[in-house]
Amino acid sequence: MSKNLIFIFEFVSGGGFSQIKIPNSLFCEGFGMLRSIIADFKVLDFEIHTILDHRIFFLSNFLQADIVRKVNENDDYTTIFKDIVNKCHYTFIIAPETSNILYNLTKIVNNCKKTILSTNLNGIKYGTSKIKTYKLFKSRKILSPRTYSIPHKKTHFDKDFIMQKFKKLKSSIVIKPEDGVGAESIYYFEKESQLLNFLKDIDTNLDKNRSYILQEFIDGKNLSISVIGAPHIDENPIILSVNSQDINLKNLTPEYLGGYTPLSNYKELIEKLSSILKKINILKIEGYFGIDFIEQHNGSFHFIEINPRLTTSYIGLRNIINLNCAELIFKSKFNILRTPEVKFLNHSIFTRVDFYSDEFENIEGFYEDYMPKLIKLIPEFVTPPIALEDPNFYSCFIATKTKDLNSSKIRINKIFEALKSLNFKVIKPIQKELS
Repeated sequence: MSKNLIFIFEFVSGGGFSQIKIPNSLFCEGFGMLRSIIADFKVLDFEIHTILDHRIFFLSNFLQADIVRKVNENDDYTTIFKDIVNKCHYTFIIAPETSNILYNLTKIVNNCKKTILSTNLNGIKYGTSKIKTYKLFKSRKILSPRTYSIPHKKTHFDKDFIMQKFKKLKSSIVIKPEDGVGAESIYYFEKESQLLNFLKDIDTNLDKNRSYILQEFIDGKNLSISVIGAPHIDENPIILSVNSQDINLKNLTPEYLGGYTPLSNYKELIEKLSSILKKINILKIEGYFGIDFIEQHNGSFHFIEINPRLTTSYIGLRNIINLNCAELIFKSKFNILRTPEVKFLNHSIFTRVDFYSDEFENIEGFYEDYMPKLIKLIPEFVTPPIALEDPNFYSCFIATKTKDLNSSKIRINKIFEALKSLNFKVIKPIQKELS
């Protein structure tokens, strides 16, 4: 009997950036998720197909895929995508909601009459639009930051509207793309003077071809939940974990670095969150997805957005629970999943780490001379160190697997020391949230 064929596609490493430079940060997260989910489906004895951008094709050896196809510079990745979809029984997509990329790729799978194991179109519709998500939360009387669409006046953004809302909210605000992901293109404003300076060049700072929102800034802990939608056994999604997110919007250039899981009070949080999720059971989202929220100092939750796809937290989640998440995803699709007993066996910090070295004249020298030594020293590499934008600037993604948060911190420090012992200068360690 032939094995079940599955096509696992990740946008950043799979050709979505084939015509432009691949950002280190996006690649590290994307490849880390790709490698993780492939490993979990491999345990289930699938025959796995995937595709990789020609510039990082040499990393195919890090993937437990059976067939890896190269996307060359002049290739249209969507053509290759559709070809492989037609050859496989199942498809799992990791892609951004931006510009309907995730929605359109999922629609291709549906049109090919193949089974999609990632989030369904219904869930993607809600997650792609931050305004729709906000209205959903509001209609269900779930706390969410006040959010407004920024109107256009012809080809210009309405500066007066922005300033009026800022004064009315009487709080810090963020401006971000209506369909953005992560910390992409987010602007934080605390003072009126900051906002006024931004508005002077707003048509330069913001992309005229995209829609933006203005959102009330809620101060508190940045958290997320990783969930499996299984409408056939429960009207609520199954909460797999509650995760801390390492993100600071107040930075000059906000970015997401990772996080850790589980939180020390996860049992209490899951109980509270489960009761809140009952209010949004109309979503009927299938598969794995995430929800971002803020926990304020008074213990209240403000829900921010729905991420209708595999999230970076998955890299840590798979290290801590007693279950194979890929198996849960597969069973939920075919209505054979029973409410699982989730047990937390470990702890994981998952984070991007950047470091600098001028000892290598080319990337080939780095991989020939140092990579084997690095992998032996640091098995926590999920995305191996790679220099995509600057030959001396390396980024990687790591995930610990220890007994508790303190042990994970100790291990992270040892990883930094190991890098330093090889004459690398760590220039972006984990932020203060993990200290």
